[in-house]
Amino acid sequence: MPASSTARAAPFVWGVSTSSYQIEGGVDLDGRGPSIWDGYCRVPGRIGNDDTGDVACDHYRRWPEDVALMKDLGVGAYRFSVAWPRVLPDGKGPLNPKGLAFYDRLTDALLEAGIEPWVCLYHWDLPQGLQETGGWIARDTAGRFADYATVVARRLSDRVTRFATFNESGVFLIFGFLLGGQAPGIRDLTAYHAAIHHVNLAHGLGVDAIRAQAPRALIGDIHNIQPVLPETPGRAEDEAAAATFGAYWNAACPDPRFLGHYPAVVHAGVERFVRPGDMAAICRPVDWLGINHYSPIYAKGDAAAPLGFAWGAAPADAPKSGIGWPIFPDAFRTTLLDAHRRYGLPIYVTENGMGHDDVLADGACRDPYRSEYLGLYVDAMGRAVAEGADVRGYFAWSLLDNFEWGAGYANRFGLVYMDYPTGTRVPKDSFRWFADRIRRGWSGR
Repeated sequence: MPASSTARAAPFVWGVSTSSYQIEGGVDLDGRGPSIWDGYCRVPGRIGNDDTGDVACDHYRRWPEDVALMKDLGVGAYRFSVAWPRVLPDGKGPLNPKGLAFYDRLTDALLEAGIEPWVCLYHWDLPQGLQETGGWIARDTAGRFADYATVVARRLSDRVTRFATFNESGVFLIFGFLLGGQAPGIRDLTAYHAAIHHVNLAHGLGVDAIRAQAPRALIGDIHNIQPVLPETPGRAEDEAAAATFGAYWNAACPDPRFLGHYPAVVHAGVERFVRPGDMAAICRPVDWLGINHYSPIYAKGDAAAPLGFAWGAAPADAPKSGIGWPIFPDAFRTTLLDAHRRYGLPIYVTENGMGHDDVLADGACRDPYRSEYLGLYVDAMGRAVAEGADVRGYFAWSLLDNFEWGAGYANRFGLVYMDYPTGTRVPKDSFRWFADRIRRGWSGR
């Protein structure tokens, strides 16, 4: 198997995750260039309440508060993403020293607080300058990503040993290029297949770029893996839709990266973009697999859809979160086991959490539903470990309420309540629950 399993044995890692565009703000500060999300948010009606990430949590200026919160929480690690347009404002060419200096300060503060920095290179905010020359539809962008990876790894690898190339490639590809519901807002099947292959190629080139700068780094890749189920079990159209949707959602990126080949249904679409040597360039040895998981998703047949599937509805009687996502912790258990058997890599749960319309009352946020959800899912992870899954860490999504893409600020996933008008951070009850669970360990004892 081309993937490696060389991640060093270590105590179980507890952490929290965020992403650059969702929390940083400061979109026009210190030389940052525009990203595709800056432009996408400017189109009326695309984002709930026409929200933008212009300020978000103002983490770019208030990061010391957030590091102090993490220290209080007791996490051992923090997964954050670097904003490509903050480092290379046009996506290529001259780097921005002030942008890199921000990640220097953050990294140093984390280490001083006893928190290990886990750096993700891409969490959806492609520089607009690269979008104007084709973005992920253009093969050249894969090479630009490798250049960017080189810059970041060269700067941070004296202090950072954990790097991830991409976060949830399958998600931003399917929504950004097929369904049109996220930046860059394209709905074109050919463009979608081109982007799949070029993002996969970027991953492989990025792994090699990081290795060249940081030979001792532990490199991973993060995927949203969720069972895709038919809206109506036994209905042939929905069963077929679920199989196709699942191949694209769950396997179009991890299979070529870790196994060296595309699922058959995906290969039929991408083969025109594959050049000799590409699959070897994509499937490079990595050290760990990041899994993001929230719930199963549902598919239904749609003959008018480009690939014959559409988003389906969860069973009416399924327990659901405040934002309507079904709650099935056993699907989490089976996801971890299946990924363990399929890819043979050490697994870190890099996102798991619950969205709700939390409120602040009398200076506090009471969210017992989130503590219950996290408890159910951490326990399900424990059962997966008992059954043989090699799970080595768990990162809650998210430290802070933040900009949740198309929903804007309406959906709250944070352990910390954000009062957006003032920027005040208020730890929720779930913050204290998670701190206690960290002290007790994943088994809850």
